Amino acid sequence: MAPKIAYVVKRYPRFSETFIVNEILAHEKDGMAIEIFSLRPPVDTHFQDLISRVRAPLTYLSEGRVRGSDVWEVMKTASRAIPEWSQRIDYMMSVKDVLDVYCGVRLAEHCVRKGITHIHAHFASSSATVACIASSLTNIPFSITAHAKDIFHESVDREELETKLARASVTFTVSEFNLEYLQESFKQIDAHVVRLYNGMHLGDFPFDLPASRAPLIVAVGRFVEKKGFSDLLRACRILSERGVEYQCQMIGGGELESSLASLISQLELNRNVQLLGPQPQCEVKKRIRQAALLAAPCIEGDDGNRDGLPTVLLESMALGTPCISTAVTGIPEAIQNGRTGVIVRERDPQALANAIQDLLANKEARIRYATAARRLIEEEFDIERNAAIQRGFFLREDAESRKNRTLRMEVVGS
Repeated sequence: MAPKIAYVVKRYPRFSETFIVNEILAHEKDGMAIEIFSLRPPVDTHFQDLISRVRAPLTYLSEGRVRGSDVWEVMKTASRAIPEWSQRIDYMMSVKDVLDVYCGVRLAEHCVRKGITHIHAHFASSSATVACIASSLTNIPFSITAHAKDIFHESVDREELETKLARASVTFTVSEFNLEYLQESFKQIDAHVVRLYNGMHLGDFPFDLPASRAPLIVAVGRFVEKKGFSDLLRACRILSERGVEYQCQMIGGGELESSLASLISQLELNRNVQLLGPQPQCEVKKRIRQAALLAAPCIEGDDGNRDGLPTVLLESMALGTPCISTAVTGIPEAIQNGRTGVIVRERDPQALANAIQDLLANKEARIRYATAARRLIEEEFDIERNAAIQRGFFLREDAESRKNRTLRMEVVGS
């Protein structure tokens, strides 16, 4: 049977999750057959143009809600299609969320019918729960990519997370920081956790030295607490008070948009700061390439939520725009202070303003950081290289699973 991978995500497509699309496109370029399964429909109003390149069929497992009668009906249908159903329901019966159970059973049925050989879940939350249900019902191996929110948010159920990590054939995580945390926290599964950086298609990000650029600061990301954008606005106020010449463009949208707009007015920054709203990736890249620097003053939120390694940092580094960020989770693995960019203390607008002012004034430093950053991106964040590593795990687990199924059949036949 030819390998076929089921990609399981909570919502597809999502404007901010280009790293998932990059990964799928790299697998498809190599000839890997992919099917995408989304637990719920999208809610975003804007989508990246990368989506149009994806060839994989897309199935929505639910509309975001389900009735009890629907769950029983899908269970009856699946029990007829899946051998040994009654012996494989232990994990499913432990799941409390009815919608996850429904999606998991539907995914199991689709996997059997479509010849799926491996299931991969992006995010270790509901996507991984659904993948784990389908895997336990079908004996198809599954894997997880665990991101920072799955690991550090205050809502994370550590016992539930440990169960999914233990059942997964392998768990990928996107930074050494995350890897060390998981290995230390769940010692019995540390051999099944692998650091695999998110990657990008380097050909889509042509490098350009930041030698002669206007004093433009760009910031890109969802307008949520962990991005630290209020600190950037306060840093901009300090720059204005010092008489520094600059413009700041903030690209994105989210729950804090109105409060950020109010803060801009309160700090009298309307002449210097623009909220541009969500933009397609082609426009984001254009703005980054025009900027003297990108600021990503990430913080650990009050709820424990934090960024792992923001994709926009990697994209900016690839394009040749130097970055200023903070030492949150895996960020220093890419933004190596004084070598590939600048790291400042989180929640410190004064330090951020100082770093921005220094970098705006120092063309040689911008060129030095940009050159070293591009070299690091080419070495560690090439999506074709990283996706090939991931495929190796997918195919190894598929081969091991087929071997085990054959051995079980021989035992039964004897």
